Amino acid sequence: MGVQGHDASLAGSGGNVDYGMIGAMNQASVITRFAPSPTGYLHLGHAFSALFAQHQARAASGRFLLRLEDIDTVRCRPEFAAAILDDLAWLGLHWDGPVRTQSEHLDDYRSALDRLQGRGLLYPCFCTRKEIAAEIARSGHAPHGPDGVLYPGTCRFLDPGERQHRLDSGQPYALRLDMREAVAQAGPLMWRDLDAGVQIARPEIFGDVVLARKDTPTSYHLAVVWDDALQGITLVTRGNDLFEASHVHRLLQALLALPVPDYRHHALLTDAEGRRYAKRDKALTIASLRQSGHTPGQVQALAGFIPLAM
Repeated sequence: MGVQGHDASLAGSGGNVDYGMIGAMNQASVITRFAPSPTGYLHLGHAFSALFAQHQARAASGRFLLRLEDIDTVRCRPEFAAAILDDLAWLGLHWDGPVRTQSEHLDDYRSALDRLQGRGLLYPCFCTRKEIAAEIARSGHAPHGPDGVLYPGTCRFLDPGERQHRLDSGQPYALRLDMREAVAQAGPLMWRDLDAGVQIARPEIFGDVVLARKDTPTSYHLAVVWDDALQGITLVTRGNDLFEASHVHRLLQALLALPVPDYRHHALLTDAEGRRYAKRDKALTIASLRQSGHTPGQVQALAGFIPLAM
């Protein structure tokens, strides 16, 4: 499955682009992973993603790992985590080694944050969503990125004394990456998608992304980059809705001196009306299909998984 519309020309990039360790890891055995969040039951889209990741590893005589991304303490639940393991085993997936559960490794992410903090790349943001919206409305300027309207950078310019006062008072905050400084420190970067080719990294399209919160020492972006490196992932497979996120991930890899995997982004499964599957579509969860009498092979077929066409 190719991903169209993401190719980037290398012309004009000059001779100072940091290729980092692109492709260095995949000189050895291919290692892939499936990393769902236990915020609900798996649906057909998850089934395809898991089967796709396993197929990419097995076709290269590699390893397939499983990770539970459960840093969302509000929505993640133990019963969903247990159901994920049960559904995947029922589907016929066999992962290598123990399951990595992110909530059990928060100190790892604190270590990564400390590295970035030591480089002067993080700042506390005390803005609420309402305050951010008001600032954007006041400025009349609302640039958008892949995740929506970009943060206007209000707290980046806080007086140091005011910043410390807010911290001392216990005001809730998020830790944001100073994107301009991060890009300046990292320099030009590239990453490789096996279908779309080598990409010029453009993390600035996300603005000052949140990397942690006061009570949660990580975010999706930080945790996934750290875990992929720690687990030795050489090929990241995921839906093309996360294609742009790879720009931020490449930047974090450079800042944290982590190896760079290859990527392969697959098309998203959609229903007859072109809407992507979601966890709220209970009729199409693997659990509901099992209960209705479907076999693992039938569910794989419904998910559109045809290995010979990959």
